[in-house]
Amino acid sequence: MSLTKNNKQATKRNRYSVLSSFYNFIINTSLPALTNPCNSAVIKKIFKRPQAIQWQIVDKEVVDEIIFRTMNIRNRLMLELMARGGMRIGEVLNLRPCDIQERNLTIQNPKSGRPGEVVYVPRKLLVRLTGYVKDNDIELNDRIFPISYVAAWSMVKKAGKLVKIELRPHDLRRHAATYASRSGTPIEIVSKVILRHADLSTTQRYLGKVNDTEAIRWIETLYG
Repeated sequence: MSLTKNNKQATKRNRYSVLSSFYNFIINTSLPALTNPCNSAVIKKIFKRPQAIQWQIVDKEVVDEIIFRTMNIRNRLMLELMARGGMRIGEVLNLRPCDIQERNLTIQNPKSGRPGEVVYVPRKLLVRLTGYVKDNDIELNDRIFPISYVAAWSMVKKAGKLVKIELRPHDLRRHAATYASRSGTPIEIVSKVILRHADLSTTQRYLGKVNDTEAIRWIETLYG
């Protein structure tokens, strides 16, 4: 307990796992009579890994309808950047005109800690984003969408209500990954290009569980 005091739950579980493995190694190699203290019922319960969350995956038809029914140009662009480019809401809010390149967007100070990252979005979206910047006379180093995080969250929730669903910003990012994967995009591209994850296992947690309707549709497409 002292080894994990004041740590986040994920760190606590990792340290517990390492300590348990250490005791198992000692038992298997030199002290077979030793009891692993990490195997007690109480300790196991304290450091139990929570059940994996099954994220909501929004279908392409629903996302398309949300975007189509969003009349505000600014809001529509923000929704498309998340749904088509897999961008995080914070990345969208921090975009500046100087980040717009000919075929992609540059993310300054990304969550990964790397010096910079590149986001690829459809060409027509880049054109409309550039037009929005020009029409609103946004300076090169000013934020394109100068609203708060809370306001952006509220906008996404209201967009979801247009089609009567509970929608969160990260649902759009998960949609981008899942739709790309279902369309045959290699998992490495989904992971490294769309989501910009360092680890493939992180990407796999993003991808939605295949339901019966989707499974039947894919089988019919392949063999019907």
